[in-house]
Amino acid sequence: MLFFAQKVKCEDSNECKKPKRTKGEIEEARQLKIKKKEEEEQSRWRWWEEEKYEDGVKWRFLEHSGPYFPPEYQPLPDNVHFYYDGKKVKLSLAAEEVALFFAQMLDHEYTTKKVFRENFFKDWRKEMTDAERSLIQDLGKCDFGEIHAMHKAKVEARKNMTKEEKQALKEANQKIVDEFGYCLLDHHRERIGNFKIEPPGLFRGRGEHPKQGMLKKRIQPEDIIINCSKEACIPVPPAGHRWKEVRHDNTVTWLVSWTENIQGSIKYIMLNANSKLKGEKDWEKYEVARKLKSCVDNIRSQYRSDLKSRQMSTRQRAVALYFIDKLALRAGNEKEEGETADTVGCCSLRVEHITLHEQMDGKEYVVEFDFLGKDSIRYYNKVPVIKKVFKNLKLFLENKQPGDELFDRLYTSMLNKHLSSLMPGLTAKVFRTYNASITLQEQIKLITISDSVAEKLLSYNRANRAVAILCNHQRAPPKTFDQSMATLQSKIDARKEQLALAKSGLKQAKKEAKAKGSSEFKLQTLVERKKAAVKRCEEQLLKMEIQATDREENKQIALGTSKLNYLDPRISVAWCKNMGLPVDKIYNKSQRDKFAWAIDMTEVDFEF
Repeated sequence: MLFFAQKVKCEDSNECKKPKRTKGEIEEARQLKIKKKEEEEQSRWRWWEEEKYEDGVKWRFLEHSGPYFPPEYQPLPDNVHFYYDGKKVKLSLAAEEVALFFAQMLDHEYTTKKVFRENFFKDWRKEMTDAERSLIQDLGKCDFGEIHAMHKAKVEARKNMTKEEKQALKEANQKIVDEFGYCLLDHHRERIGNFKIEPPGLFRGRGEHPKQGMLKKRIQPEDIIINCSKEACIPVPPAGHRWKEVRHDNTVTWLVSWTENIQGSIKYIMLNANSKLKGEKDWEKYEVARKLKSCVDNIRSQYRSDLKSRQMSTRQRAVALYFIDKLALRAGNEKEEGETADTVGCCSLRVEHITLHEQMDGKEYVVEFDFLGKDSIRYYNKVPVIKKVFKNLKLFLENKQPGDELFDRLYTSMLNKHLSSLMPGLTAKVFRTYNASITLQEQIKLITISDSVAEKLLSYNRANRAVAILCNHQRAPPKTFDQSMATLQSKIDARKEQLALAKSGLKQAKKEAKAKGSSEFKLQTLVERKKAAVKRCEEQLLKMEIQATDREENKQIALGTSKLNYLDPRISVAWCKNMGLPVDKIYNKSQRDKFAWAIDMTEVDFEF
């Protein structure tokens, strides 16, 4: 009790408050920050100023320490038990570990979903012994309460760690980063992006993924392919293990690869987003998209002409290209073996995914789309199309069932082959990048110059939002959205009251100054001070109101995806320079590092 009393006393006293920094200390900290930034810039590898390697070659020397594996499973303590049908059951280690994965998620809505529970139970039973399988046959009779409570206690303990414990953990993590988080690329030290192998757990997926709840198995060194230089030191696998394979392929950018068990897809460890390999790939991607600008009119003329072709396959290709160009749809790659998620792209659309309307909402020839796109994100859109496209779609739908393919004579490979014949390197994704970037450039040209930084940012975000809507970059509203909006609104209301008081004070000061005459210097100074207070209050209120508008408009739109992957950063950098806006208002630190090449080379007159 004495400790608690002392703590409260300390919290209430002024002695515990952090001492206010002096102007000198603030300036010193600012200069230190500037110096650090300059040193960072000086040490940065300006690869974009160097001569490019011959086609296909990504690096000449690559050395790294391999991946960092998660720790092995630690059994539950003796005082924590699993119960089945009210009876204590001691599980085998493999089954116990998977039970822990489920127990950790009991607070999450996933564990209430039918698909998640069924997939989990099916995979969990595979990890059980025969005796466990014969006993545990109903997930509803399983009690994970004690395991969940143990997990919650560990989470709380991590939150309540002392300063010393946090520091020790930070130092331990830094040692791991120093050993595994960097590589030597052409003798330059580069940061690796995701050097840690993901620990085993339950697959969540995005949207309503049909595989949610399945077990992501532990990755072993025997699953890992290492890629490095012949002359480099080959990473040493963990004791008692060996690598699946060691390669020396300098035409690829990955360091480590393996195949995961849920989707059967290949996973990679690559360099960080601000590395040469990633930056060069981005630069090339946007340059290819820029080339499309010079021939897009011819390509559009050709696919519009192909809408009247005598060959059905050519017509289907033309309609698909129209959708890819107009709606930035993904091409829709063929599913890999074992892939069960019912996700589609343009080429794999089925009859059930579209509805045709001669008239809808006062518009003619409307196509209503409703399907699951990448990551099981729903794509729903009602789009007016040209008459020729509409008539062709009616033709494609004839004598077909809902489950039949819309484009039954078209494959993604055929489409991309056709595109590459129109322009070297052209794919459906290039169209998506081109349309996203050109949309941003057209939108920001409409932005009027404003003195307010907040208004400039709102206008930029609205331009970015137009791209995100085009690309169907949706997100679920954050769980804390309503609460954070209510908090912001209360701040706005408080600021309005403050502004009303400030205006009232200014009015009174002006009245007194007028009564005493203009010769009263003190009163005139007071009026100026009150004017400044009103102006400051108005600026702060405007900033908050714009922030509220921005948050509301972004509630279900993810701006980050297009900003990082589809928008040529040079458009944004040139706009910032034209607007007299620091680039850090648009891009955060990691984004500025990723696009260092664009920030360095872009002039104010850049046109995509």
